[in-house]
Amino acid sequence: MKQKDVIKKLSGANMDIDLTTPSDEISWEQSKCPWNVTEKTNEHRCAIRSKSICKYFCGIDYLDAVKCCYPKENPHHLNRDS
Repeated sequence: MKQKDVIKKLSGANMDIDLTTPSDEISWEQSKCPWNVTEKTNEHRCAIRSKSICKYFCGIDYLDAVKCCYPKENPHHLNRDS
């Protein structure tokens, strides 16, 4: 069986992501947000369920690796008005 027959690209899938947990409260390794590192803060999040997606967010790779294009904004970034 070919990979394209097993893995499908689902547009508009309900991922229900909420990446707002501080890394000291989780049991797995979590990369630091490059935007937070630059600004010496911890306020930026990749995505907050039902609220926003970071302007540097470029998707998710298997297995749960967030694609980030910081410091260049994602040209396809959508906001609530899009």
